[in-house]
Amino acid sequence: MAEGAGAGGAAPAAAAAVGLLSTVPTPEDAGPIVGQASVVDGDTIEIHGQRIRFAGIDAPESDQLCRDEDSALYRCGQKAANDLAAFIDRRPVQCIEVDRDRYGRAVAVCTVAGVDLADWLVRSGLALDRP
Repeated sequence: MAEGAGAGGAAPAAAAAVGLLSTVPTPEDAGPIVGQASVVDGDTIEIHGQRIRFAGIDAPESDQLCRDEDSALYRCGQKAANDLAAFIDRRPVQCIEVDRDRYGRAVAVCTVAGVDLADWLVRSGLALDRP
């Protein structure tokens, strides 16, 4: 057998395997998720049955209580969800997936009429910026 004859088949096979790996879709490759959203809580919506969490923020859970400036309890989670639903107001939401969380939900940057919803929530005092 000539020198290198046995290895000749390995190089093309390895190149083919690398080619296959490079075609595995990543969140960045996926198209946008667009549609009418249902608000789950202050940082999670659902579009076409798919749960989507907003990237880069943390909002209170729907049943969470907070204290205001006077230390009175209020339903901050419900307020965040209700204010988000009112802001979206049945307009189409567009989300670009950037990751998946530990529960398998899409983590995305979502906008309505060009407004980043996570940014809007933080600026409205309804969520915290999360690195």
